[in-house]
Amino acid sequence: MFLQKAWRTAAFGVYGFTQFTKSGFIEHSKKFKEEDMQIQMEGKNCIVTGANSGIGYATAEGFASRGATVYMVCRNKERGEAAQSQIQSNTGNPNIHLEICDLSSVKDIRTFVSQFSSNDKPLHVLVNNAGILENNRVITPEGLELSFAVNVAGTYTMTELLVPLLEKASPDAHVITVSSGGMYTSPLTKDLQFSESNFDGSQQYARNKRLQVALTEKWAENYNNKGIGFYSMHPGWAETPGVAKSLPGFSEKLQGKLRTKEEGADTVIWLALQPKEKLVSGSFYFDRAEAPKHLLFSGTARSHSNIDSIIKDIRSVCGFSS
Repeated sequence: MFLQKAWRTAAFGVYGFTQFTKSGFIEHSKKFKEEDMQIQMEGKNCIVTGANSGIGYATAEGFASRGATVYMVCRNKERGEAAQSQIQSNTGNPNIHLEICDLSSVKDIRTFVSQFSSNDKPLHVLVNNAGILENNRVITPEGLELSFAVNVAGTYTMTELLVPLLEKASPDAHVITVSSGGMYTSPLTKDLQFSESNFDGSQQYARNKRLQVALTEKWAENYNNKGIGFYSMHPGWAETPGVAKSLPGFSEKLQGKLRTKEEGADTVIWLALQPKEKLVSGSFYFDRAEAPKHLLFSGTARSHSNIDSIIKDIRSVCGFSS
């Protein structure tokens, strides 16, 4: 167990330094096709969570510049309004809407979806981008560990409740969940809220991100007849306010080597633009290509067999009927 964990960490470090940094993006971009990004999005409705900064902001701006109607779901009204105004000004697209919602609160998400659904508009793209790496154990007012609340409970609740509107956009609907390369270091675990006494924020984040990949597989399977494509992706190591705040040592060590937020968002936008027949629902993407979900000899693949019982627990915590 210990050796396997040490191997995962070492393999991830080597893989990350060669692939996830800015130089990896530059190398991979040699294979990119310019025409893939020239598709327009007029008439498409897109929700981006955590859209006021970093990869969420770059994604919302990328959609707006292609003519989409964008709904930015943010927790902080002031920062959200500043980002909304900046995107409108940069793109000349007035159809950018700010939705205030605390993505760590299942109740808040249910209220937001209920209000949003009352317009009965088809939803073409949902980007589950909001994420948090909290180094201390913080419990939300709903009694959930904060990282789990945002990264897992929030993502699960938002996606499940929006399925009817995504179906309305069939066969054109895409759900894109922004995971992380950190998930390579962790198998799936049933201990969703990290009950161990020595709370480790980075480890909890990796577990959450592994779970997002497994959830994406399951959604693809459960909803394969609904005309919705489900994809998880890894943005690489990008320079964002979230990374600087949560991992200051990492951020400092890799100064100048990290990707820009636009490079981090590139694959999110690419996934949203591609016709579904070019993509594989349930797959994990990195730099516009399908990527492995498990590193060699890491022992994480077998853990995905636990997903059904884990989903049962998530549904219970999020107030879904079994």
